[in-house]
Amino acid sequence: MANELDFERPIAELKAKIAELKAFMEKNEIDLQGEVDKLEERLKELTETTYANLTPWQRVQLARQIGRPTTLDYIRGLCDEFVELHGDRHFADDLTIVGGVGLISGQPVTVIGHQKGRDTKENIRRNFGMANPEGYRKALRLMKQAEKFGRPVVFFIDTPGAYAGMSAEERGQSVAIAENLLAMAGLRVPTLSIVTGEGGSGGALGLGITDRIYMLDYAWYCVIAPESAAAILWKDAKLGPKAAEVMRLTAKDLLDLGVIDRIIEEPMGGAQKDPEWMVRKVREVVIDGLRELLSVPIDELLEARYHKYRQMGTYVERP
Repeated sequence: MANELDFERPIAELKAKIAELKAFMEKNEIDLQGEVDKLEERLKELTETTYANLTPWQRVQLARQIGRPTTLDYIRGLCDEFVELHGDRHFADDLTIVGGVGLISGQPVTVIGHQKGRDTKENIRRNFGMANPEGYRKALRLMKQAEKFGRPVVFFIDTPGAYAGMSAEERGQSVAIAENLLAMAGLRVPTLSIVTGEGGSGGALGLGITDRIYMLDYAWYCVIAPESAAAILWKDAKLGPKAAEVMRLTAKDLLDLGVIDRIIEEPMGGAQKDPEWMVRKVREVVIDGLRELLSVPIDELLEARYHKYRQMGTYVERP
């Protein structure tokens, strides 16, 4: 129950009660199966009701859960072979961005993504998924390499945002992300991105200008994290849940707005409940997406990519 979120505690408590009753039955050799069946039915109903009525803030919380598959997990499940490549050839190798060359069902691909850790020690090593400029420059190097050799590129997005420290700004964080946006807009190979958890701000967008954008059901994708938006709008980061309600950052919102192209189903309660199933599901979706994109002539893809982003958003002209 230690890893359960507040809204999941009733589910965890009911699971614990069922386990306790089963242990009591076994120890005392008493048949209470009827009671167990009733409790399990209640558990099923409670679980379905809880996850069918999640608020945007609860989805943000689920997207941040430790135990969700990371980019390296998806790479291991997706690629039959994979060679990780390192460094930006300018400053350093940012461990927050991982990438390399792999084979997916015999198709050579380049895979790039944000990498978070599974515990505090690894999260510190991976900078909690917040990339530095050298991470985005490494990604750009791999994109250009993919273009040179005609390999499609698959991106995995999971970051609260690009690292905003002074050292990152001194090394050109905004320029590194801007150069990625420009390059991805005209990259002459098929591109596909998947928001697997958090899709925060320019840190996410730096890997997100692609022919297809998919999102996991409980992921979020927005110009800013809810807490940061609340701090700017209402001077109180604790109002993050209120901000999440109005920011339209859920997968369903973004599909309705035409920002993303597909929602990928997650296991009940989130990808962390069954990581292996989630990785298999993403593999199926990626293979289908690449098959579709590879069947389209590159000039048509570039034209469609241009119109895809040109049509996003609305504006009002005032006299």
